[in-house]
Amino acid sequence: MVQPGRFNFGLRRVVGRLLAQLGCFALLTSLAVSAELTAPTARAQQVAEHITAGEFGPAMTKALAAAPTERGELLKQVAEAQQASGDNEAAAGTIRRLPRGEQRAQMRAEQSSLAGGSQQGFMQLMRLIQQSTPGKWEDQEGEGGRMSPFPTGVRVAPNGLLHRLTTQEHANQLTEMGIRARQADLNEDLAKQSQLRMVSLTRLERAVARRIEEGMPVPESMAQLAGLYQVKYVLVNPDSNEIVLAGPANGWQYNNQGQAISNNDGHPTLHLDDFVTVLRTFARGDADFGCSINTRDEGVKALKEFVEKSAAKGGISEAATAGWVNKLQHKLGRQDVVVWGVPSDSRVARVIVEADYRLKLIGIDRLKAGKEIPSYFDLLPPSQQNGQQMDALRWWLTMKFDTVLHSADKTVFEIQGSSVLCQSENQVLTAEGKHVPTGQSEATNRQFAENFTKHYGKLAAKDLVFADTQNVFDLALCSALIKNEDLVGKANWNMGVFAPNGAYTTASYPVPKEIESVVNHRVYKGHNVVVQVAGGVSSGVMTAAKDPNMNKTAPELQNVGNVAKAPQLPAGRWWWDAAN
Repeated sequence: MVQPGRFNFGLRRVVGRLLAQLGCFALLTSLAVSAELTAPTARAQQVAEHITAGEFGPAMTKALAAAPTERGELLKQVAEAQQASGDNEAAAGTIRRLPRGEQRAQMRAEQSSLAGGSQQGFMQLMRLIQQSTPGKWEDQEGEGGRMSPFPTGVRVAPNGLLHRLTTQEHANQLTEMGIRARQADLNEDLAKQSQLRMVSLTRLERAVARRIEEGMPVPESMAQLAGLYQVKYVLVNPDSNEIVLAGPANGWQYNNQGQAISNNDGHPTLHLDDFVTVLRTFARGDADFGCSINTRDEGVKALKEFVEKSAAKGGISEAATAGWVNKLQHKLGRQDVVVWGVPSDSRVARVIVEADYRLKLIGIDRLKAGKEIPSYFDLLPPSQQNGQQMDALRWWLTMKFDTVLHSADKTVFEIQGSSVLCQSENQVLTAEGKHVPTGQSEATNRQFAENFTKHYGKLAAKDLVFADTQNVFDLALCSALIKNEDLVGKANWNMGVFAPNGAYTTASYPVPKEIESVVNHRVYKGHNVVVQVAGGVSSGVMTAAKDPNMNKTAPELQNVGNVAKAPQLPAGRWWWDAAN
């Protein structure tokens, strides 16, 4: 049985037998396309027979060989059968091949309803493997291999339990898939470094819409927003009805986890999927998005009682700490993962949940972040090491930037000092196990948060989930500006396939629902100090976008607006580099 969160795709070649032994691949049979078209009635019968037998690949081949007037109905039958079998990913690929846009829109709506709103998509790693591997792919040619999302630092079990991947798990998956870093296959212009690359969102949306209309996948150049790895400017040109994101860019390569990273410093590129996700969040009128990992009252109560009984016995010895820690985690039990403002199966949700999880692990010394960010225990002064205590701490991440400058006519916006802020608070635990906010943060807790914020850039360079989180916040701030300043109205743009109900389908991931508790302790001079953590991620970008104290006029930005005007571009071109 194939495990969720692992790749499940088949190749028609002999190598598929070896991969199948690893439990990750299924060899799919295929039929050659006949050079001579059969009669419509016979073909429809053959498609029906393949569907009845569960042979969706051969059914797709027969359907694609039909004339356009017949092809749509046959492909619809295949997609419906795939949906009925629970294979929504394959159904999404079939739907993209429907010849008429209205058919695709109707089928996507039906698929979303059947899936409870969860839509399947393609991650960039899937595109990489499709481009790097010989053989056909079912979503493109109607036969061959199939894939599902592959995790990075965490995995989600079928019941929604989030786990941190071990080093061995990473090694096994990389061995099984044979992933190796490679340069993106780009033309020379796109691969070169640029201090200021312009990406026209309106032109890009039209280009993506054409790909969807033609049943073609979105290429990596679009998926990676032409290599942008930071957004410095958001611009609108009412004369040409364009909204533009601008910032430094470069070609990119894929690391061993299949993540696209910039060639200049290894920073992750910005993702079109992430931008569309947060753009839709603010277009719907949602004020914020984020996540939290919440304790359960009964677990906190049991933990509190256990610690108090242990303290009454005079503490524990160093030798007994391992068993005691296991009891701590068992008493606290599992915690619930809550996501709001973005789809819980989106890449944005996965990134911020993993960042929140890893923040907690770093804080309680379960994960090393480097000497610049010592754990809470390492910061604890001697005066707090003598007593037996259980502290309830809260750490959470939010957007940080210095200011947003804008031109006098508010057509050019510059984001300055973009980063991520770690905030802290001490909480009181009641006898019933509830967390009561205090609005205060004691010195050690505050110091940890300050260190985390100050050295966030160094941490993000080592742990890319934190770099990804900053990327998500940057794109969210851009989206909030687009909404708050009505740049869509100024550009006379209806957002097309990027709109909340648009045809562009972002990648879908298994939904994290719960997690093993994050709790730790340390023994000082025979006494135990227990730390139990809450927190989360909250973007707060719309509030920041509306804050008049964070928005200032800068007349010189008008020059940037003049530079950003698109030169004469080839048909279908949606990006360009500003002249030096």
